[in-house]
Amino acid sequence: MHSETFLRVRTSSLLFLKWGGSLITVKERPFTARTETLQGLARALAQALRQAPDLRVVLGHGSGSFGHTVARKYRTRQGVHTPEAWQGFVQVARAAARLHHLVMQALVEAGVPALSFPPSAGAVVRNGRVHTWDLAPLQLALERGLVPVVYGDAVLDLERGGTILSTEDLFVHLAQVLRPGRILLAGREPGVWADFPKNTRLLDRITPRGWEEWRSAIGPSHAPDVTGGMAEKVRLMLDLAIQSNTQGFIFSGEDPQLVKKALLGEAVPGTWVVAPPQEAET
Repeated sequence: MHSETFLRVRTSSLLFLKWGGSLITVKERPFTARTETLQGLARALAQALRQAPDLRVVLGHGSGSFGHTVARKYRTRQGVHTPEAWQGFVQVARAAARLHHLVMQALVEAGVPALSFPPSAGAVVRNGRVHTWDLAPLQLALERGLVPVVYGDAVLDLERGGTILSTEDLFVHLAQVLRPGRILLAGREPGVWADFPKNTRLLDRITPRGWEEWRSAIGPSHAPDVTGGMAEKVRLMLDLAIQSNTQGFIFSGEDPQLVKKALLGEAVPGTWVVAPPQEAET
């Protein structure tokens, strides 16, 4: 049965939300969660869901100082081919799952009806892109008012042996099927800086044409990030904007109430990643 048969959630009411690894962990300190921030974000999500009963959310989170620390050591993103590399692959998966457990605990304690969907258990990848992933359970969870939770994870790859998919990688695939109205990326930065690392000018909007102008000025992550940092996030969001006219929004989640406002469609500071029709066609 075609996957679209399962989805009855209105696209306008469906959002993707990411809690960045730098937001929920201390990325400069291995295996350290920002527990109070995580709990505040979970409460803010619960409040938004109560205020907007029709709202449907797919939540994703990065691995921060848990997964990235191990992945950088073994270069898992580039591929897995030796016995030592496979041991590293397993360690990356365990580290990512360790943080995911803390995220799920915070969500449940806050009253969010969250259900875990580990990519390593369901997605098959080819050369760093999702090849197959049965989304029927995830779609049914959405239809029943649950919050599916995915995360940056170690996954099996038909060509590389194994690799890592970021939350943005997962969102790109999910968006092609689920067609969310918006994708919200909450991190520590208030948006995308036009002059990294000076950080004196924040971009209000990035389009495909604007990306060519600003790409060299948009910097990497301040801490280890094996999946490409800010520049890669913007590139993937632009791909989504072009392919499906999905709007991306990059903003700070340091104040959980800003995340709540963004979920409810209220104005908050940040950077929109969009593709106007005339640019999407060129």
